[in-house]
Amino acid sequence: MSNFATPAQQSAAVSVVADDVDVSAPPEVYASVLWHGGLLGLAYYSVNDCTVYIMPDAPDEEDLRLLRKVIQEIQPRCILTSAKQDRNMADFLKTTGTANNGGDGKPEIALFPNVDFGLNISKQRVLSVNLPFIPTHLTEAEKIMYLASIIPFESATMLRALGGLLKFLERRRIGVELEDPNVSVPILAFRKFALNDTVHIDQDAYCVLQIFKSEVHPSVYKLASGLKEGLSLFGVMNRCKSQWGAKLMRLWFMRPTKNLEELNKRLDVIQFFMQARNTEIVQTLQDCLKHIKNVPMILKRMTLSYTKVNDWQGLYKTVYNSVCIGDTCRSLSRSVELFAKISQTFTDDLHYIASLINKVVDFAGSNAENRFTVKPNVDPAIDEKKRKLMGLSDFLTEVARNELTLLDNRIPSCCVIYIPLIGFLLTIPRLPSMVDKNDFEIEGLDFMFLSEGRLHYRSARTKELDTMLGDLHCEIRDLETAVMYQLQVKILEKSAVLYDVMEYAAQLDCLIAMAVVARENTYTRPRLTSKNIVNIKDGRHPLMELCTRTFVSNPISSGQEHGKIRVLTGPNSSGKSVYLKEVGLIVFMALIGSYVPATEADIGLIDGIYTRIQSRESVSVGLSTFIIDLNQVAAAVNNATERSLVLIDEFGKGTNSVDGLSLLAAVLRHWVQQDVKCPHIFVSTNFHSLVQLNLIPTSTLMRYLMLETIQDGEELVFFYQLKEGVSTDSHAANIAILAGMPPQVVQRGIQVSELYRRGEPIRHVDCPSKANQFEGYKALVDKFLQLDLNDPSVDLQEFLSKEVLSFATSEL
Repeated sequence: MSNFATPAQQSAAVSVVADDVDVSAPPEVYASVLWHGGLLGLAYYSVNDCTVYIMPDAPDEEDLRLLRKVIQEIQPRCILTSAKQDRNMADFLKTTGTANNGGDGKPEIALFPNVDFGLNISKQRVLSVNLPFIPTHLTEAEKIMYLASIIPFESATMLRALGGLLKFLERRRIGVELEDPNVSVPILAFRKFALNDTVHIDQDAYCVLQIFKSEVHPSVYKLASGLKEGLSLFGVMNRCKSQWGAKLMRLWFMRPTKNLEELNKRLDVIQFFMQARNTEIVQTLQDCLKHIKNVPMILKRMTLSYTKVNDWQGLYKTVYNSVCIGDTCRSLSRSVELFAKISQTFTDDLHYIASLINKVVDFAGSNAENRFTVKPNVDPAIDEKKRKLMGLSDFLTEVARNELTLLDNRIPSCCVIYIPLIGFLLTIPRLPSMVDKNDFEIEGLDFMFLSEGRLHYRSARTKELDTMLGDLHCEIRDLETAVMYQLQVKILEKSAVLYDVMEYAAQLDCLIAMAVVARENTYTRPRLTSKNIVNIKDGRHPLMELCTRTFVSNPISSGQEHGKIRVLTGPNSSGKSVYLKEVGLIVFMALIGSYVPATEADIGLIDGIYTRIQSRESVSVGLSTFIIDLNQVAAAVNNATERSLVLIDEFGKGTNSVDGLSLLAAVLRHWVQQDVKCPHIFVSTNFHSLVQLNLIPTSTLMRYLMLETIQDGEELVFFYQLKEGVSTDSHAANIAILAGMPPQVVQRGIQVSELYRRGEPIRHVDCPSKANQFEGYKALVDKFLQLDLNDPSVDLQEFLSKEVLSFATSEL
């Protein structure tokens, strides 16, 4: 990454470090982390180079695997976070750090009030902190623009973490403890931080390349909150059968990798499933994968003793289908590492869990009673009580007959019933003579209550039944709950294999989904290499080709003898933006381990993708568009390395054409001067003067391309075919006609353009003739002379408004 400090500032930084820090020692790092809503935000300060490193918001699961990897890589001396935190974060800090100032070799954990991490407060701290690398002559608005090119302000979690870090540095005064209070901790640069194997993708790229695209749900019931994935790369690729697989695929999209070994492992699996003879295996595995449920959530409920019937059914389906997946993978080639891992990981513990659940849980009874019930022959005590409960109906009928013989002859019938938690009761119909409560009293019986026209009593016999049989329902439920607890303990003991199942089943689900899409769309396996090249034959836009009947493929080449800067020209609607997005999408697909839409592809390991492509949904115009241009291009200039991919579409069109052209030329000259350090650059522009005025120095890095068109009479025909050369005509009139502009407007535009080109005056086509103008002036003067200014009824103000001003307006 590039340092934003000037050489003088860097030398000052070296002097500061030399006084206080041994540069040969491990870096002294102070990190601020926040995890909120599944997003990880991180910023840290390195004392060795007086630099603040920031990591844009990245998705991280509840196990905080990404955070663990970051902490392991940067090895901070102190970890700062909010005192108001999630339980997962609290557990992580408890195992990772210490509260005794790092005395035991672990990083110190510092907790600040949550208010210190407020978003607005953090923004103010960033804007007010003393940053010597920012030019002093900038106004506040210009300073904000400058910082926006360095710091992704749209990453709210990271920005809050950065605000907390600045507060921490202000309090601790790292490296300046003994200086005057007006001396602040030196911050000589901001740099983007990315893990060694993670590719940086700017947030704009996800939008303009349509990697993700959320749309409002079409259902009227979900318009307020429901979102669905629109036409996007993720929407096309996500053929996952399980929720866990879709979640992992999104994580792969958010975290592309340049780990060549990992990418080739994914491609090996896709290549296996691409083969026609393995179609049935794909179908079998997908049938199993769609039954994989959210096991971590089920296990969490088990630990809280809050397991539902649906949880037991979901767990059993997951385990049963995992056994099938394991058996299937054992029959496949062990040369594919994922199959070998599944074969080893899906152990007999799964058979044990499935067998245990199948033997114990009565799913039919559980669904009927909406609670956990146990199968017969599991617990003799439960079986005995259930037998008593099943035979209770006939027994109570016999008891009721005996009770009826002891009752008054006026009582026609009686029943003996059992009510859980109350016990056995004798019930009789309410007689017409039983008007008030005193009439309910019957000798030898204890009145309990009246319900639905029947009187309920306790008799000597029902009391005896309570003593003999007790509360059978509650006792059975208590015994079955005890069995459920024992079953949960047994399953939790084997929970490690269940987590492994979720991990590898999700990977399998993602890769099968990618293979299905690749087979349907005739994608090709990319040859990933450590060489710094991009060489693609017959590349296609993976989304655009789904929306058109025919799609014209084009080559993509950059690096080595091909050069690294491509300047693309051509009229609007000729396909320049589509080509740039095609380049970005194909490279991105290779970096997630997917097949790509091409016939051949040799792709080096790109470490970052930076874009400045105007989204069609954008409504910003004028200066706002130009500020967006500057921020995005400045981020690419400041951060792109020789292994980065930079896509720029019509940079500078939001401002004066001369200023925009000058800035574009300056940016390209900057990259040309970097020589071997130059990133892979693809630029589309309508500034033909860029080439005509020789604003860019001649270099082997430069290549000029255009999208072929032909003028057939008055019609402009697009071939969408890439070829060497520079377009010299924008064909603006033809494009305007294609856009639906009225012919008379287009014709007038051609006239004005020709007059401007020849340097001749441009006159209004609707100006009145001199004679007509003179007659109008004369009529107005006559009206004025006819006014009697001494007449009090004359309203001079009204005359000026209605006559003079209206005439002047029409003339102007």
